[in-house]
Amino acid sequence: MNSNNTTTWDPAPAAVPPHRGGIETRSIDYVPERERHGRVAGQGPFWFLGNFQFFTIAIGFVGPGMGLSLGYTVLSGTLGILFGTLFMAFHASQGAHLGLPQMIQSRAQFGYRGVVVVLLATAFTFVGFNVVDTVLMSSGLKGIFGWSPVAVTIGTALLALALAVYGHDWLHRVFKWMLVASLPLYIVLSLAIMSGAAGGKVDHPGAFSIVAFAAQFAASASYNITYAPYVSDYSRYLPRETRPRSIIAAVFIGASVSAIWLIALGAWLATRLGASDGLVALYGAGNAVFHGFGALISLASIGAMAATMGLNAYSAMLTIVTGLDSFWPVKPTRSIRIVTLIGLTALWMIISLALTGNAIDILFAALTIMLYLLVPWTAINLVDYFFVRRGEYAITDLFTPGGIYGAWGVRGLLAYAIGFFSTIPFFVLPGFYTGAIAQKIGGVDIAWAVGLVVSAVAYLLMTRSLDTSAEKPAIETSEIELASLASRAPEAAGV
Repeated sequence: MNSNNTTTWDPAPAAVPPHRGGIETRSIDYVPERERHGRVAGQGPFWFLGNFQFFTIAIGFVGPGMGLSLGYTVLSGTLGILFGTLFMAFHASQGAHLGLPQMIQSRAQFGYRGVVVVLLATAFTFVGFNVVDTVLMSSGLKGIFGWSPVAVTIGTALLALALAVYGHDWLHRVFKWMLVASLPLYIVLSLAIMSGAAGGKVDHPGAFSIVAFAAQFAASASYNITYAPYVSDYSRYLPRETRPRSIIAAVFIGASVSAIWLIALGAWLATRLGASDGLVALYGAGNAVFHGFGALISLASIGAMAATMGLNAYSAMLTIVTGLDSFWPVKPTRSIRIVTLIGLTALWMIISLALTGNAIDILFAALTIMLYLLVPWTAINLVDYFFVRRGEYAITDLFTPGGIYGAWGVRGLLAYAIGFFSTIPFFVLPGFYTGAIAQKIGGVDIAWAVGLVVSAVAYLLMTRSLDTSAEKPAIETSEIELASLASRAPEAAGV
């Protein structure tokens, strides 16, 4: 190990195994092989539930809102989800292989300190999604049951905080419980819709429009692409020898099936019932099946969304601690995770309570900008992992600015800048800004696609001069140290 290593790299095993029901002991540090207790079978259901709530239903409103018919909305949404989930699923395979949170691994492309550039975008996105989720839940529950928005905000925030504090295992556990509770309800509703028992009009407006079709595709694709910065956070407890294809398949199937299902449901609600609010529409369609069913399925969807907020908070904590550690050595203790999470929870609660209806439009625009910021990162990270370094990294060097990856990754940062600035003429931010090229193509949002291609090509060209063979000695040294850590008996380490 390098002598100028920070205190983040700690080869000692956790004092308490993270799989015995307590607070998780690992955060931004490496997960040793003996603590890898995850199972591939858990990845599919986990990401299935991640999209199994009424926020996903609202994605199905995009096409109909622009005049797209039900059939074309479902087709476009399906294609978009399948495309966007590919990026998410390939990132998932990195967690098991490296045993690290996603943003720590990104130091290989952007540098030990340079990674802060993308950390800022990811942190804002995590907090932003929790703000949007909170406001949507608060307004929906007030409209349906008359519940106090303040009480809903506090209650869901405390639940998300608790899940994030306990961490990886409890998130997987609660997601499984919520899936068992909500899946039968959505099956009943879907069967009722197909049999005509959920109401709805037979005749509905809508036709084909290339602009609307492209907008629905972009919204659906970007929905799962935004999972890319943190999907590895939840696969890093899988055994290192787990087949990448198994992980990719499990995540892809889980995240895509639920999203396609609920986007199609949202399209039906929008075209057949004229719905514009996901939760209210879910409530109305449920009650059309039988009285009280609407409340049941709405609350199940709220529970799934609150659990997803815990997922966002957990990864936001990892992101913030990684950022701090990039400039000031941080020992990843339970105290630092709890303090960070309390601060993040207070932040999204304050913003949520201060927002008005118009402010939500501003926030959605900000989240779109964050997507534009994240897309170049995902392109660079995947190209580096699968084509440049082919999964071979000196893990211990990711924990020091003096390692082989350096403090500032010039190639990664430059490719990122080129990719992002190339998207500006394609920006589509309704009511705020539409790029010159976007105006010429009818306001179709393809900025994210431009960012993906340009960033990937730029990074590939820049890394042609990178001598990856020179990294071999550091990788071998790192593997020796990891092997030594893996062979150490838990009992000898006081576990």
